[in-house]
Amino acid sequence: MYHDRGMKKWRPFATMPEQYIGLQEIINKQVEVPQPVLTEEQMEQMNFTLIEALHTNKQVYLTYYKQGQCITETGFIQFVDSLGNLFIFIDDVFELKNKMRLNELIDVRFV
Repeated sequence: MYHDRGMKKWRPFATMPEQYIGLQEIINKQVEVPQPVLTEEQMEQMNFTLIEALHTNKQVYLTYYKQGQCITETGFIQFVDSLGNLFIFIDDVFELKNKMRLNELIDVRFV
């Protein structure tokens, strides 16, 4: 009868945590993508969508760039400051307020 030891059999290989930290850093660097460059037209369209979502309280998909990754979340726009280059949105999952810079934003679409 076969009895699987599960993760116990891999314990001897976990004696060098520095190696795993180094490997994880290498993997993370391979996954990184450069921040996309947006045209003036794309930025203007995003601005109109942000303002419309703010006034109509519609839910939006926000795609933004953070630490080498493009992240997409859903939420509601609460505040937009074009001169201060920031906006505040409330995410749909945890209902937390998130403050973000407009230059980190890649795409905004209505749900």
